[in-house]
Order: sequence, then C-alpha cells, then structure tokens
Amino acid sequence: MSKRISFQTDRLLEVLAVRRLSQVTLAAMVGVSPSTISKWRSGAQAPEPDKLDRLASVVNVAPEWFTRPTLDPTSAPLFRSNASAHQAAREMLGARMAWVQDIAASLQDYVDFPALSFPVPSFTDPDQITSADIEAVAQECREMWGLGTGPVQDVVLALENAGAIVIREETGVGQIEGLSAWSSVLGRPLVHLASDKSNGFRSRFDAAHELGHLVLHRSIPKATDRLRYNEMERQAHRFAGAFLLPAESFAAEVRLPVTLDSLLLHKQRWGVSVGAIVMRLEALKLISEGDKVALFKRRSARWGVKSEPGDAGWAPEQPRLLRRTIELLLAEGVMTTEGVARHFGLSEQDVEMLTGLPENYLKGPAEVLQMPVRRIAPASIEPPSSSGVVVAFDPRRRRGGD
Repeated sequence: MSKRISFQTDRLLEVLAVRRLSQVTLAAMVGVSPSTISKWRSGAQAPEPDKLDRLASVVNVAPEWFTRPTLDPTSAPLFRSNASAHQAAREMLGARMAWVQDIAASLQDYVDFPALSFPVPSFTDPDQITSADIEAVAQECREMWGLGTGPVQDVVLALENAGAIVIREETGVGQIEGLSAWSSVLGRPLVHLASDKSNGFRSRFDAAHELGHLVLHRSIPKATDRLRYNEMERQAHRFAGAFLLPAESFAAEVRLPVTLDSLLLHKQRWGVSVGAIVMRLEALKLISEGDKVALFKRRSARWGVKSEPGDAGWAPEQPRLLRRTIELLLAEGVMTTEGVARHFGLSEQDVEMLTGLPENYLKGPAEVLQMPVRRIAPASIEPPSSSGVVVAFDPRRRRGGD
C-alpha cells in the first residue's frame, strides 16, 4: 500500500458509531493517542499503512474499506422508538442503515430489484394529514399491491415486493423497534426492524408502522419538536392499524360487545395483537374510550402487559431480498462464499446480519454446493401471497465481484 492513503473520514465516523466506541477507547485499541484519532476523524491526518491495518483489524472491517467514498446519505431516519432511546443508539442504527445502503447499491450492479411501487402523497406538514387521509393512503397501498381486503399474509414480503430494502437484526437496543429512510442512491426506501423482542405480531405492526412513515412523511422534514414527533408517531400508528385492519372488511367481522376471547380469534386471523386491535376498534368508533380502557385493564389483569396468548405461535416475518440476491450470485458463480464479505469490505458477521444470511454461512463453501440454482424471469415480481421475492439477474452484467 502506498504511503499516501485516500482515507475517508466518514468511514471512521460510521465505524465509531456502529461499534459504539469512543475516540479514547479506539485509540487504546489501535495503540495511538486520542489526538491522533481526532486528526484522522477531522481529515487533518491520514493513518500510516501499518496503523490503518491495525485500525481495520480492531473494528473488524477490511483496510481498503476506509478508502471507499461514502454514498450520499439517506433521508433522516425515522425511528420507531420511545423517548428513552439514546442518541448513541440512534447513531449506531443510522450508520448500520448506511451499510445496508452500501450493500444494496453494490448488489444493484448485478441484479434488478423489484420496481418501486409506493403511493406518493403530497403532504409537507403533519398538520395537513387527517385521519381520513391516513385511511385513504393505507387503502391505496393495499390496492397498489394487490392485497385485497383480508389479512396481509406477510407484511415484510409485501414491502420487498413493492421495492423496499428490509433488514431485521438484533440490535441490543430495546428502546428502538425500527427505523426507516428513503435512499436517493437506490431510488427506494430502507426499513430496519429490530428482532430483539422476537414477537411476530409486534414485528408485523412495526413493519406497517415504518410503511406509514415512508408514505405519509416522505416529504416532511425530520421532527425536532417533541409534539411534532409524537404526532408523526401517532399518524404512523394509525396507518399501521388501517393497513393491517381495513376499516370496512375488518369492522364487518366484529361482533359487539367484544371480549378478550373474541379478540384472540381476530388476533390469529389478522396477525395483529389484541392491544393493537383494541386501539383500532376505538379509532373506528366501534368502542368508546371507556370501553378501550376497560379492555386494557382486563387484558393486563388476565395476561400481564408484556405478552398475550398465542404470541409464541407466530414467527416474526423474515426479509428475503438481500439474502436471496447473494444466494443467486453465489449459485451463478458471480461471487464466491469466501469473497462476499471482502466484496463489501465488512466482516462476515456484519454481512450475515445485515442480509439475513444464516450465521456462519460465509465461513465456507459447503452450503453453496447444496443450494439449487434459481433462474428468475426478468421483470417479474411474485405476489405477496407467494413464498419469496423475485430478483431478476442479468448474466451480461460484470462478473467476478469478490
């Protein structure tokens, strides 16, 4: 490596955020002074080759990764979180979303992802958005995606078929359940779902909540005021309920007065928690606020506040698009198992977590030999009721990606 290194300071900022390291801690790990890290971070000085190798080793990325220019940032991520979420956790997740954008942008050199199919409302201020608007946009999503009026079989698959890049990983941050952003580089949205709580019903609602942010708040600047933020969260909640439980068809199935036992039946049919169903019933004015409070009190007394009957029987939905894209490129010989992580400049573990590949999948070639070749017809997208996302592969595109 030459003495003059084209060191990208933004890469250092990303890895500090992702690894949740302070400059002082990183300096001790690399064996330099904190002021040296500060100079690297500001661009006043680039690391010498031996220090770059040491830096890359301790943060578990390829040395060459620090020389890759960063892509244009996504829109400000909208976090599905509560007020106790820490800034460091937000920065970590935002940086990991940037890594997802890098991976997806690289994969787009080889494949055609599903075409973007999202409603484009013209809202520029959350104060413009009415409950009727939210119901209408949720219905428009269902119509665009051919979901009908019944339960959505797989929310994550519907998002991917509509062109979104979705990842689901354990974050270690219990306060943040998801985030989403639009990528001008990809021309499509990114959705990051936390798997820490491993509740399929909550995960479906989180995915629908992020969809609400993406369609309702796409042209609205990031909220810095707490009241404005809370209103945008409320609107995304309302959207999730409207998307998962369509007003007309869902209401037609409800028999009043409702009981916890009857709500459990709706839970299993629609894939929505009893708590979220109660909120939807009030939003549709099928029950009063007093009825809602009484139902929540009975729910807490009978089941507690952290879980409901049937939670364990509904596995969280898993993203497929990035994983199947890599599987396809491996099957076609475009990449090798050992070369995938090197292609992205990240660790094998990071690539596996961000793309949904099984743990240790990239350690060796054995699993690739057992994988059937998927030859996909270009420009086709499987319906949301099917088992997977279609990725169109063009064998004429450049090869040897590792």
